[in-house]
Amino acid sequence: MPKTRPPRGPAGTGLFTRAGIFRLKPVDSSEEETEGGLRRTMGLWQLVALSLGGLVGAGVFSLAGVVAHDDAGPGVMISFLIAIIASAAAALCYAEFAGTIPKAGSAYTYSYAALGEAVGWAIGWDLLLEYTAIVAVVAIAISGYLSYILDQVGLDLPHWALGAPGTGAGHKVDLFAALLCLLLAFVLSRGTKESARFETILVVVKLGIVALVIVAGAFHVSAGNFSPFLPFGVGGAITGAATTFFAVYGYDAMSAAAEESAEAKKVLPKAIVISLAIAAVIYLLVCIVLLGMQDYRHIDVKSPFSSALASVGLAGLGTVVAVGAVVGITTSALANMLAVTRVWFSMSRDGLLPAYFARNHPRRQVPTRVIWLVGVGSAVIAGFLPIKEAADLTNIGILMAFIVVAIAVMVMRRTRPDLPRSFRTPLVPLVPLIGIAFSIWLIANLDWITWARFVVWMLLGLVVYIFYGYRNSVENRAPETARTAPGPKDEGSTS
Repeated sequence: MPKTRPPRGPAGTGLFTRAGIFRLKPVDSSEEETEGGLRRTMGLWQLVALSLGGLVGAGVFSLAGVVAHDDAGPGVMISFLIAIIASAAAALCYAEFAGTIPKAGSAYTYSYAALGEAVGWAIGWDLLLEYTAIVAVVAIAISGYLSYILDQVGLDLPHWALGAPGTGAGHKVDLFAALLCLLLAFVLSRGTKESARFETILVVVKLGIVALVIVAGAFHVSAGNFSPFLPFGVGGAITGAATTFFAVYGYDAMSAAAEESAEAKKVLPKAIVISLAIAAVIYLLVCIVLLGMQDYRHIDVKSPFSSALASVGLAGLGTVVAVGAVVGITTSALANMLAVTRVWFSMSRDGLLPAYFARNHPRRQVPTRVIWLVGVGSAVIAGFLPIKEAADLTNIGILMAFIVVAIAVMVMRRTRPDLPRSFRTPLVPLVPLIGIAFSIWLIANLDWITWARFVVWMLLGLVVYIFYGYRNSVENRAPETARTAPGPKDEGSTS
C-alpha cells in the first residue's frame, strides 16, 4: 500500500496548524524495501529474541537487587507488578501501530503520523537520549559482574577503572562498561542479519542461566526474608516501580526495527505480546527467589544474584551466574543500541536531522555513521554516571513516549478509521487510558534531578528543531498531493 497523505483540509497555513508544525507524516503501510533502505531479514522468533534481549537483562541480574536494597525491600515484587501492568497497556498500543505502520522509528514514527511533526520530533529527540542511556545502564550492570568474576579468580584492577566517580574510593571511570559500549557498536556495524543471529544465541544462553538460578535458588528460599515485606512503605514500592519500569519495555526497542522484519504487519504484534508475557513470568519468579535467598539489607547491589547464591552456600553457582550475566545482559544493550540508531536513521531520512546520518553502509545496509556516534555517547555515560542515576534518566523519556503512543492510538482510531490494522488494541479507550494513567503516576515519582536533565535535553532539542528540523523537514518540502519519498542514498553513492 503506498503512502497516503491526510488531507490538510481547512487547517490553514499558520505555524500551529496541519500545514505548520503539526503536519502529518504520510502513513506507509507497505512492507516493500526502498532503495538504500533497511533489509527485511528478521522473522518472528528473531524479533521475540530481540525483544527479550531488551526485556530480560539488567532488570533480572542487577536492577531488581538495587531497587530491593535501596527503595522497596521484598516489595520489589509489587514494584515489578506495577511496572508490568503499565507496560502491558502500552505494549498493546505499540502492537496496533506495529501492525499498521511497519516502518523504522517506533514511537517517533507513530506519533509523527498521528499527532504531527512537532510531537514526533519531541519523542524522537527524547528517545535518542533515553535509548543511549539504557545502553549505558546495561553496560554498567555487566561491569559489576565482570568485577565480581575477577575478584573470584584473584585478579585486581586499579581502583580508578572500577566505577564512575562517586561510586567508590578512587573510582574515576567504569572502564569495562565504556569498552563494552564500543564493542556493541562494532557488532551492530556488521549488519542486521549478523547482529540478529548474535542476539538470538545470547538470549538462549541468558534464559537458560535464568532458569538455572530460579530452580537452584527455589530450594533455599526462606519465608523470614520476606518480612517486613514493605520496609519502606507503599511509597517505596511505587518509587521502585518508576525505576524498575526501565526493565520491562524491551518490545519498544524491537518495534524500532520494524523495517527489518519480514512480514512485519503479521509478526510484530505477535512478537510484542509473546515477549512481554514471557518476561512478566520471569521477573516475578526472579524476585521471589532473590529476596527469598537473602535479606534485602545484605544484597550486594553490584552483583545481587551472585552474592545471594553465595549466601546460601552456592558460591560456585554464583560465579557461573556472573559469567552468564555478562553474556546475557549484553543482549539488552544490543537491542537498545539498535533501537536508537533506527530512530536516528528515521529522523534523518525525514529531514529532521542531517541526511548524512540516513545513509547506510553500501554493503551491510546499516547506518554505521549513527551506530558509532551512539557507541561513543553511551560509552561516556557508562563510564562516568552511577547506575541508578543513569536508569532514572532513561525512564522519564520512555514513559513520555508511552503516553504519546497511547494518545496516538485513540486519535488514529477517530481520524483514520479506514487504515488496515492487523492488530487492534482491545477496549479502546480504556487500555490506552490505563497506560497513560500508570505512566503519569510513575513519572511523578521520579526525583527532581531526573526532571531537570530531561528539561535541559528537550530545550536543546527545541533549538535544533527551530533552526534546522522545521525548515529541512521532508514534509515541509512536500507538495499538497500524495507522494512517495525516495529512499536515502547509500554511503559512497553518487547523485
